[in-house]
Amino acid sequence: MTHNDATTLPPNWTETLLPRVDFRERHSIDIAAPAGRILDSAMDYRLKHDPLVRTAIGLRELPARMLKQTTQLPFDRDDFTFLGRDGNNALAFGLIGAFWEADYGLLPCRSTEDFLACVRQDVCTLVLSYTLQPLTRGTYRLTTETSVFCPTSATRRRFAPYWYLIRPVSGLIRRRMLAFIRKQAESRIKSGAITG
Repeated sequence: MTHNDATTLPPNWTETLLPRVDFRERHSIDIAAPAGRILDSAMDYRLKHDPLVRTAIGLRELPARMLKQTTQLPFDRDDFTFLGRDGNNALAFGLIGAFWEADYGLLPCRSTEDFLACVRQDVCTLVLSYTLQPLTRGTYRLTTETSVFCPTSATRRRFAPYWYLIRPVSGLIRRRMLAFIRKQAESRIKSGAITG
């Protein structure tokens, strides 16, 4: 993942980053911590932090490893491109690829500009976002959303079976990810850690 923590999300970023959303998954959790610490914890999260998630990713990647189609490290958040942060309100990361392929078919993407400039018709663009909504004093609802744009009907047909196959596991990963972020953010309060 290439990122600069100072990168700001563009205005109307949800519409700017994806021209249309063909597939969407959303999960939320309530966290009793300052907004900045919650988003810092989301920035710090990696899939490798969770043994169950590591196992799920390992099983997903087993065919590619057996066929020796990849020598990459296991897929993780570092494969995403940091697209920006909207103060203490939101974070977004992007991914471009033919995700149904054994090795995810990822394309190089070094910046928000690269992400927006993608015109390939045989791959999907994906945005993983985190947004915060204030609840009672000192508590926020953190929502993570995975949104996918497929540029053609052929790409949608290729992606759809993969999406519905992995969605139950993807949902489990998102819920565990949110629980981990809550634990990290709230433990930073208890330990008096100062971040961002």
